[in-house]
Amino acid sequence: MSATSGGGSTQTAGAAGNAASRLGLTVGTVVQELGWDDDTDDELRQAIEDAIDGDMVDGDDGTVVDAVVLWWRADDGDLTDGLVDALADLAGGGVIWLLTPKVGRPGAVEPADITEAADTAGLSQTTTAAVSREWSAVRLEAPKQV
Repeated sequence: MSATSGGGSTQTAGAAGNAASRLGLTVGTVVQELGWDDDTDDELRQAIEDAIDGDMVDGDDGTVVDAVVLWWRADDGDLTDGLVDALADLAGGGVIWLLTPKVGRPGAVEPADITEAADTAGLSQTTTAAVSREWSAVRLEAPKQV
């Protein structure tokens, strides 16, 4: 948040702020961030924290979360294992936003690999969104319990 001359505050503006709203993250949502590294998009991270009006928690926190932001690159290992790990603290009905470098960028993950890993982990791919110049997001959710 940044202060305005009138004493109020404004959320991060621009593309990153719009991207955070496309992720459907709102004030009070508890978000866990996994896979952070030097190449992650700091503007997007800040926009997400502005949207939820708080800090994202890390994987060591043990808090049950509403959503997971998982930064993933092709050389990060087995994506299925990463997705299963991301489910550990996720509340029922929660979502995983898998952020990968865009196609053609270093570390890009093939869409077919995302689909296969999601299926194997028991997740459904529901939405894809461009969230920054370098990163794409895929929304993954567990099947609804009947």
